[in-house]
Amino acid sequence: MSNHHTIEPTQAELSALFRQDLKTGVGRSVKHDSAEKHVSGEAQYIDDRLEFPNQLHLYARLSDRAHAKILKVDTSPCYAFEGVRLVITHIDIPGLKDIGPLLPGDPLLAIDTVEFVGQPVLAVAACDLDTARKAAMAAIIEYEDLEPVLDVVEALRKKHFVLDSHTHQRGDSSSALSKATHRLQGNLHIGGQEHFYLETQISSVMPTEDGGMIVYCSTQNPTEIQKLVAEVLDVSMNKIVVDMRRMGGGFGGKETQAASPACLCAVVARLTGQPTKMRLPRVEDMMMTGKRHPFYIEYDVGFDDQGRLQGIKLDLAGNCGYSPDLSNSIVDRAMFHADNAYYLGDATINGHRCKTNTASNTAYRGFGGPQGMVAIEEVMDRIARHLSLDPLTVRKANYYGKTERNVTHYHQTVEHNLLDEMTADLEASSQYAERREAIKAFNASSPVLKKGLALTPVKFGISFTASFLNQAGALIHIYTDGSIHLNHGGTEMGQGLNIKVAQMVAEVFQVDVSRVQITATNTDKVPNTSPTAASSGSDLNGKAAQNAAEIIKQRLVTFAADKYQVEPHAVLFRNGQVRIGEQLVSFESLIQQAYFGQVSLSSTGYYKTPKIFYDRTQARGRPFYYFAFGAACVEVIIDTLTGEYKMLRTDILHDVGASLNPAIDIGQVEGGYLQGAGWLTMEELVWNAKGKLMTSGPASYKIPAVADMPLDLRVTLVENRKNPEDTVFHSKAVGEPPFMLGIAAWCAIKDAVASLADYRVQPSIDAPATPERVLWGCEQMRKHNANTCRTLEAVAVEGYCDE
Repeated sequence: MSNHHTIEPTQAELSALFRQDLKTGVGRSVKHDSAEKHVSGEAQYIDDRLEFPNQLHLYARLSDRAHAKILKVDTSPCYAFEGVRLVITHIDIPGLKDIGPLLPGDPLLAIDTVEFVGQPVLAVAACDLDTARKAAMAAIIEYEDLEPVLDVVEALRKKHFVLDSHTHQRGDSSSALSKATHRLQGNLHIGGQEHFYLETQISSVMPTEDGGMIVYCSTQNPTEIQKLVAEVLDVSMNKIVVDMRRMGGGFGGKETQAASPACLCAVVARLTGQPTKMRLPRVEDMMMTGKRHPFYIEYDVGFDDQGRLQGIKLDLAGNCGYSPDLSNSIVDRAMFHADNAYYLGDATINGHRCKTNTASNTAYRGFGGPQGMVAIEEVMDRIARHLSLDPLTVRKANYYGKTERNVTHYHQTVEHNLLDEMTADLEASSQYAERREAIKAFNASSPVLKKGLALTPVKFGISFTASFLNQAGALIHIYTDGSIHLNHGGTEMGQGLNIKVAQMVAEVFQVDVSRVQITATNTDKVPNTSPTAASSGSDLNGKAAQNAAEIIKQRLVTFAADKYQVEPHAVLFRNGQVRIGEQLVSFESLIQQAYFGQVSLSSTGYYKTPKIFYDRTQARGRPFYYFAFGAACVEVIIDTLTGEYKMLRTDILHDVGASLNPAIDIGQVEGGYLQGAGWLTMEELVWNAKGKLMTSGPASYKIPAVADMPLDLRVTLVENRKNPEDTVFHSKAVGEPPFMLGIAAWCAIKDAVASLADYRVQPSIDAPATPERVLWGCEQMRKHNANTCRTLEAVAVEGYCDE
């Protein structure tokens, strides 16, 4: 115990404090716990850690072929470089050679063949990274080329899949389509997206006694790193400890694909007995790691005169790359979200997992959901153009109802639907109708610059689609000075998870959040953690921490009631004070008394999400605990001669239930929106004819910058709407749902292009809507106008083609 003594406040002082509200608990805008460290450069990432003595640096030699047999690997030239300690190939791996997260297919180092440009074939450990790189490039590798599959449509036609296709079906879509008043068919390409985390993939591994390892890894999934490192070393998991304090961004890219550097380092550390670090340079990171799945969509849709869906068939073909990774769940989630906010009627949704000879695509914010939602929003716009209706009118006509038309195509009832009222609120606050008319007037008088407007909804399901992942643990200690140590299984990647969980614990004990110290996520404190993904970080880990805090609090209540001879309900915690009957004591005083009274001041906590189930054989169930809702109204302006565009104004209304931290939540909404808009407007991945990624750095791959923000950005959280489900303090997840708000920017750009043809034609603009594609869309509209003019001239109709 500390010898430090404090003066106990008087009863009057304690009483005054007791009457005040807690200022840093749940629902308060408390700043990010690492904010000052981030902006001052003091936040420690793995590459900032002091290097160990005798540390080795690792560099991987990557395949330059998309598909080839390996005929020869000669590593002897590598050892000509001074400072080279070891070169490893697959034959040097002590244990399992495959690090596929759920299914095999991801060799740590290529074995007999390479399957994409960028696949690691060997790795060199040297005294520094530059020496390792030069030595790795000196190795001699001989190949025999094989025919690659590089196009997702080709893979779909050939049924070249990494896993079997899956179908959701309700009713008879074929019959409904044949009877529909109107019918449209079409297709759409949706591009992938590079994660572009500021901190590239990195791990640092220190060998320990008994064949163990301490792994410092930038990962969203510490337990999986622990498991895979143990497997490649052929040891039990209890010999591996993974420590993860913070990531410099993840966005899903570090859910599975942080494993390769960690496992390579572990193998070298085992073989040499030396600490080993691997930090991927940006180009190598972009070449080696997967992206958001590009999708190819084919749709067949039937609808009535009001634009209401009567039947739909959707084929969603995800470009998975060369291996399964998480593609099964990702394509499933695209299928689950192919309805977005709309009742589909008779529907058939097919999800295909296409294999191509590119890096294995992986998790990315939204996890396939955005791709499915883009598809149905394209359908809504096409229906509107076909019927000469406002797209928002068509969208609202198809919204899920409250008591009918409220069951999804996978047979989950949509409960607590806020979209009708949220849309009405946003329509009014954004002045949608008035601005729509003003934009039409502007476009009529502006021959070159055209404005567009779109208001699109978001309905996003919250939970892991793999139900066993919906669980979490936490650990809390209270020390005798009243300070609190908190550890949980979630990982902090800048999103504010740690400060939120700290606020929850502070709220339970009614103490200032400054009392709560969160330490690095660590597999020897909280075991068997789920990845921090699927927007579940606060929901799962917050509930687990709340559970641990409530257990200790109940012990304190029982102790205080017994010691002071009062009923348990007479023990009240508030703002750092505890009222016990008529007596007031400070929180730290009660803690000291409880310690001397031999009360345990430590507890684990646990939580599992209720109600989740999905029967894959029947393609029905309740895969989501609840839905988060949102809506965005975006106005853009385009230059029809160049295809360039600018977001003028964005109005967002988003539902986070009872906000845990409004400042953090608004930041997540703003960042999610812009990242989504970036994906759909400017972030273009380009491969050459041989399967090499050409956009492999910031010089060729454009992500949104500050100048790409809307000139006028207005974000509002839905107020006074607690989550009806028993989530942590009745909040809702905020990580992924705002990403899909960016779809409104894509739709607004296409709305501006459609104005060239008086909104009667939907331009065929794939995602991302780069300036080149926007310009091509404008040319489509001009050709449509010219063809219309020729037709009208043929029947002697004059004056139509003024523009």
